[in-house]
Amino acid sequence: MYLLINPSENPMEAAFTGDAVSDGGGGSEMSKSLAVITCTALAIFYVAILYSPTLILRLQPPDSFQSYMIRRFICAAISSVFSLIACSLILPIQWGKSHLFSVYGIRLDHMWQAVVFPLTLTSLMYAGTLILKLLLLLDSGQEDRENGRSLSLDSIKNVVYEFIESTFSLASDISAWRNYLVAPLTEELVFRACMIPLLLCGGFSTYTVVFLCPIFFSLAHLNHLLEYAQRSGSWPKAFAVVGFQLGYTVIFGSYASFLFVRTGHLTAPLVAHIFCNYMGIPIIISRRTGTRRNCQGAPKLGRNSKIARFTSGN
Repeated sequence: MYLLINPSENPMEAAFTGDAVSDGGGGSEMSKSLAVITCTALAIFYVAILYSPTLILRLQPPDSFQSYMIRRFICAAISSVFSLIACSLILPIQWGKSHLFSVYGIRLDHMWQAVVFPLTLTSLMYAGTLILKLLLLLDSGQEDRENGRSLSLDSIKNVVYEFIESTFSLASDISAWRNYLVAPLTEELVFRACMIPLLLCGGFSTYTVVFLCPIFFSLAHLNHLLEYAQRSGSWPKAFAVVGFQLGYTVIFGSYASFLFVRTGHLTAPLVAHIFCNYMGIPIIISRRTGTRRNCQGAPKLGRNSKIARFTSGN
């Protein structure tokens, strides 16, 4: 089955082409309860395995943040592989008529559409952020002209050098690997590639799947409640932060599920996930009256860094 929906039909009501896995509306070999139970188990397992090295295996706590993150990377990878294998055994797949990877949306065809269209659509949500960063860049150029510094080859070289330097700094940052590779890839594999076919085969409509799947995605972030409470020492603050995070994950999860169902391509929600992680929370209102100060929360690569003003994410 290729999860590519017929564009001539309503994207939320159309049946998937092919018959390797049947959509809701007849011929489903799974019950709704089994689909929901399986999705719940996958979500719990995705979070529980992160704590298994110390709570179950009784390993010594990692001696550095990098070791801690690498251990979590391994756990997340194991969880993703386990979920893929478990779903392949549960899903009513007609093995002779479809490749398993296609069911999970892991495909090479229509790759550029799966990258360009979701990025273009997602960037509309960050129109305010991108415009503000563009104004900051233009304002920086105005400052240079007022100070007698005109655009020169040296200034262009400096911008290019800063961009290369920031790229290499991200490549060596373990947190960047988590935010831009491991977390998006493993989460999309488990919460989109595995759960959406399960729910569709369970007989749920595409409308229901788009809004039901994000619930499992948000529940997987409840483990942050205890972490925030221990860090801040205040349960009300922890509930406020996690509550906002859950709301945001539900909204993004619905959007990512829509991308997966509409395109049948895992690349679509994956690139949107990475882009959103890089950009952070969209800027709705700027608290500054002018554009000469950087937007709140944006990291700075240097005091007078132009590339930092424009390309830095939250």
